[in-house]
Amino acid sequence: MSDTPPDSVVRTYIDTHRAAFLADLAEWLRIPSVSVQPEHAGDVRRSAEWLAAKLKETGFPVAEVWETAGAPAVFAHWPSEDPDAPTVLVYGHHDVQPAALADGWHSDPFEPVIRDGRMYGRGAADDKGQVFFHTLGVRAHLAATGAAAPAVNLKLLVEGEEESGSPNFRALVEARAAELAADVVIVSDTGMWSETTPTVCTGMRGVADCEIDFHGPDQDIHSGAFGGAVPNPAAVAARLVAALHDDEGRVTIPGFYEGIAELTDAERALIAELPFDESEWLRTAKSHAAAGEAGYSTLERVWARPTAEVNGIGGGYQGPGGKTIVPASAHLKLSFRLVSGQDPYEVEAAVRDWVAARVPDGIRHCITFGAPTRPCLTPLDHPALQSVVRAMGRAFGQKIRFTREGGSGPAADLQDVLGAPVLFLGISVPSDGWHSPNEKVELDLLLKGVETTAYLWGDLAASHRTSA
Repeated sequence: MSDTPPDSVVRTYIDTHRAAFLADLAEWLRIPSVSVQPEHAGDVRRSAEWLAAKLKETGFPVAEVWETAGAPAVFAHWPSEDPDAPTVLVYGHHDVQPAALADGWHSDPFEPVIRDGRMYGRGAADDKGQVFFHTLGVRAHLAATGAAAPAVNLKLLVEGEEESGSPNFRALVEARAAELAADVVIVSDTGMWSETTPTVCTGMRGVADCEIDFHGPDQDIHSGAFGGAVPNPAAVAARLVAALHDDEGRVTIPGFYEGIAELTDAERALIAELPFDESEWLRTAKSHAAAGEAGYSTLERVWARPTAEVNGIGGGYQGPGGKTIVPASAHLKLSFRLVSGQDPYEVEAAVRDWVAARVPDGIRHCITFGAPTRPCLTPLDHPALQSVVRAMGRAFGQKIRFTREGGSGPAADLQDVLGAPVLFLGISVPSDGWHSPNEKVELDLLLKGVETTAYLWGDLAASHRTSA
């Protein structure tokens, strides 16, 4: 069994090293590692090199920059002295969203400042702050245990293209699978419900998206001379959209729900525990009513149910006044959020068959799918998840509740390729303003993240043995 770090030693160590930790984080945030802007390619590389050097300084024997077909990633490894210790891989990213003072920032986005217990700067929460708390956390863990190495074999993989859609991430994971092999994956690129309600995310939805082009006449034609006698691609697109859901809000594509992991009564009860204010949520959504699949709450719809959304629809004349035509073409953009048990490629095949069955003679169509993301879900009773909950509970001194996230990310690639369960450890809160002007991180919560990881490695090592 691994030693349990005394809480007072951990907290004293964190408090003693707080100023240096925040100074280092600010130095990293000054590097404008904006992966979507080619002019910042050198800065993304500089960010990777800075992190690799800092991880070496932290004590990782291995810390290196890994090349990809795009921006570089960073890999680090600190083996445990225990030959039976489990291996944990921490995932995050060091690239950030674009930011400029003219966007509405109150200060230079790449010159971090501390105001009222918050650090403002691009990447403070998403995701440099949440990556960086692992450096102080592992040192606090070692200080409290008196060990020379972590209780687990600790690996980090910090990618440089997450804000660009992770186009080269899966290929990197596949090529480096042996070096990345792990018993557990920890993703530190998520958040909590609120400052006063600490939570652990247990899953993220996957996504499949497509564009559909419909072609009818070889050119726009007169609706008086030909309308009603030839198929209209815009009308076909409209009928397809109208048929996508039934009156209960369920997706009508045959096989769409096959194999999905249904919410249990216990999971629904845990979701219902959260202090959810639907009217406030609607204000955030800039919307005026909730809608969706019948029989499910708003949070259940967003986190645990699959969806089909019309992201765009167009065709025919869009200018001022009338133009009486049968248009030559129409276009749809659809996306499908997927939950555990759904395979993106099976959904893609089902969509193709469904569309083909509904397109009449005289209309040619072409469907193009983007690269899919698989869903991931950690069972509530998984021993490693319980380790995260216990460690967070010790750090925050209160009950930890559970959430899921409705969005999608590259975490599922790690689960899929490495065959390891994915857990989520994040301390960011909705007010942190990811991707927005004046992004910030709450310093008290950031240090709770540090404290959580200081407790986590010993607990995870112990629980892994218990579950073995």
